[in-house]
Amino acid sequence: MFDFLERFEFSGYIANSIGSLQAGIAVPTNWIQVGFIFLALLLGFIVRRKFSPQLIERIDRTGLHFRVRRSLKNITRLILQIVAVVVLAIFIQAQVSLFLIWDMSIARAVMKLLMAWIAIRLAAQIIENAFARQTVVFTAWIIAALSIMGILDDTVTLLSSIGFSIGESRITALAVIKAILMIWTLLYLALFASTLLERKLTSASSLTPSSRVLITKVLRVLLLTMGLLIGITSAGVDLSLLAVFGGAIGLGIGFGLQKGVSNLFSGILLLLDRSINPGDIIELQNGVFGWVDQMGARYTSVVTRDNKSFLIPNEDFITQQVINWSHGNTLVRIEIKFGVHYDSDPHLVRKIAIEVASKPERVVSEPVPVCHLTEFGDSSLNFTLRFWILDAQDGVTNVKGEVFLGLWDAFKEHGIQIPYPHREIFIRREEVEKVEKKAD
Repeated sequence: MFDFLERFEFSGYIANSIGSLQAGIAVPTNWIQVGFIFLALLLGFIVRRKFSPQLIERIDRTGLHFRVRRSLKNITRLILQIVAVVVLAIFIQAQVSLFLIWDMSIARAVMKLLMAWIAIRLAAQIIENAFARQTVVFTAWIIAALSIMGILDDTVTLLSSIGFSIGESRITALAVIKAILMIWTLLYLALFASTLLERKLTSASSLTPSSRVLITKVLRVLLLTMGLLIGITSAGVDLSLLAVFGGAIGLGIGFGLQKGVSNLFSGILLLLDRSINPGDIIELQNGVFGWVDQMGARYTSVVTRDNKSFLIPNEDFITQQVINWSHGNTLVRIEIKFGVHYDSDPHLVRKIAIEVASKPERVVSEPVPVCHLTEFGDSSLNFTLRFWILDAQDGVTNVKGEVFLGLWDAFKEHGIQIPYPHREIFIRREEVEKVEKKAD
């Protein structure tokens, strides 16, 4: 099945490479070129080391858009290559001007490699993602380097000879590399297109937040699937070959990604039934209280009042009880319980409590606050004060604290006391004498 060893003799290739290297070392002009190349790179390093920090500082002071500043900072990293190219160009031109019959192939090749690196790096600045930008730069430069050194065709032939056969089809290293590059490119373009569509949908006021998230998820999955299939087929890979491994791989993925798939479909179900939307105020059984910041494919981000982001799996919203304070209506009732001394007039206490609860700006005027006497306690008359707010996302504890302070001030003003429990302890003399006798 593996027949590339017969087509390509590695021992002969290594012997030819060693022979070419020995022949090159024996030529004095090659040492001169290597010396000038090292000198050019050293000068470029010194110039970049000296001027790069100053240029970066000036770029930060310009106040330009952060993407422009980032691109300019990336360009400053090319100072070494630019200086080296200039020095090598001067060296080659001086050799021509002095009519020196030297073979400058090494210097010219290095200069072309550096120029290709500079051109590719400059062109890649349009790519926003850093990982994608580095991948494109290195891939393009490797292809350019092979072409400059004149071994691109030989490399393609070598990669085409390495492979194995499955039935009537043959999978080569070149086809695999093409497939990887094509799939990576199409997946990146699919993610880029889905991001643009998401930004467009975000500004669409006619759609609800849940509808925007659902449409974005569906479009992203469709684009990624299309990119994957197109990339595989365009690279010359027959999709029917994947049927051989489809059963085992599908079974492994089914067990390994069971929770992930469950969370994915749970998130889609949440968006379809609109039980939870971005911006809703929710409370979970574990005490997490905050607003829904983002609904992803695997989890939902809930931001609390102390700016902590809880990444909660979507499955938990389906299988567990969730309190949605914003579901249907943002009007929320707050309840406060307190007690006063038995000497207090309960009618006056109710009146004062309702007046105090009506003062905060966040408390709505309709429905009006209410106060009820709920219990004759052991040490106090117990009341329950209820009022309504519309902005639970701004916090609940702060408005409750404001009402409590208002009650404290009003009760102090009207002489109403807040009691605390009294306990009476009776000590029997007989028990004390028994304890004293045992101690003796």
